[in-house]
Amino acid sequence: MTTTAPARPGTRETGPGTPGAACGGRLPGRLRRIGLPYLLLLPALLLELLVHLVPMVIGIVMSFKELTQFTLRDWGTAPWTGGDNYRVSLDFDAPVGEALLHSFLVTCVFTVLSVGLCWLIGTAAAVCMQDAFRGRGLLRALFLVPYALPVYAAVITWAFMFQHDNGLVNHVLYDQLGLTDKPSFWLIGDNSFIALLVVSVWKGWPFAFLIVMAGLQNIPRELYEAAALDGAGTWQQIRRITLPSLRPVNQVLVLVLFLWTFNDFNTPYVLFGKAAPEAADLISIHIYQSSFVTWDFGTGSAMSVLLLLFLLLVTGVYLFLTSRGRKTADV
Repeated sequence: MTTTAPARPGTRETGPGTPGAACGGRLPGRLRRIGLPYLLLLPALLLELLVHLVPMVIGIVMSFKELTQFTLRDWGTAPWTGGDNYRVSLDFDAPVGEALLHSFLVTCVFTVLSVGLCWLIGTAAAVCMQDAFRGRGLLRALFLVPYALPVYAAVITWAFMFQHDNGLVNHVLYDQLGLTDKPSFWLIGDNSFIALLVVSVWKGWPFAFLIVMAGLQNIPRELYEAAALDGAGTWQQIRRITLPSLRPVNQVLVLVLFLWTFNDFNTPYVLFGKAAPEAADLISIHIYQSSFVTWDFGTGSAMSVLLLLFLLLVTGVYLFLTSRGRKTADV
């Protein structure tokens, strides 16, 4: 027989079922569970702050300053210009604004063509690679080679191929096939846009192929079998089953390809150098020339901020429209 000692006067019992035990035992554990994910994310957030956000804020500050080769040494004390850099960039009747508008239009046309061709080629290749056949694994690996190659190595190779006198492209088109009257200049003049588009599509479509191929794995094969029994052909199956099922994947894929292509700097810089031809003057290389070639970092920073605002606006509108489309489809 056991006896329990009486509680001392002025003390409260704290058994397992009392509120004090619940608060004292469970609350710290819950705080640890809630705070642990944020603690694990802290290093990544700090690196993101140092690598992206801090330079972004500095760039915005620079866009309101008069930063030239004369004031760049001590940019912190450079005179403020207010919105003059933005007014110069957006004055489309002046040489600076007119050149920026031309570069923006070239970039828009280039982005639409490049993203469209990348998506089309990647989707067609992924659909063709769905059915099992001998050598499918080898073809899939070969299709991913342009995406796996380093950008500089791939673009330098294309630059050699586009040479006027001894390039492979002119050798095939002019010497072997006779499709042109004379060897073409691909890295200068109007043909530079075609050369840039070819290189961009060549190195971008394998990414679309990879994403679409992964999305196709989630489509049940029973849907195609049922459609075939109902008499649906290949094109009807693609239009009625494949494309609607890939809509969420394609929405993300198109957005990523758009942002990558519109901001692409490595391809035109390696292909053409510091001075891109007028026909291939993408806005990324144009901002580089305005900042590091003419040494007008204030105007170049203003152009970068305008580019950032444009991309944020397009991304926001795109996400709004796609989310609205998903809600309509669900209803």
